[in-house]
Amino acid sequence: MKRLFVGSLPPTTTEESVQALFSQFGTVRSIELVKDLFSGNCKGFGFLEMEGHEARAAIAELDGKSFEGNYLKVKFEDDRGKGHKGRRR
Repeated sequence: MKRLFVGSLPPTTTEESVQALFSQFGTVRSIELVKDLFSGNCKGFGFLEMEGHEARAAIAELDGKSFEGNYLKVKFEDDRGKGHKGRRR
């Protein structure tokens, strides 16, 4: 199972719209959109889980593509902060 970062999502994005977009490449196991606490709108990014080969196909096809007027950023989630000591530049 691979975890993907999806960025540059419009505020009107819903879990259903992300599910519909990514399900054409395989089974989406989970979706987590980061939402504004007060408005409930999407903050512009989220995470989802898919099988490895399906995730790679989704990245290849969707990274840089237009979605509801925004150009998506789709990549594997970074392991930021794991094993790093000191300040990052």
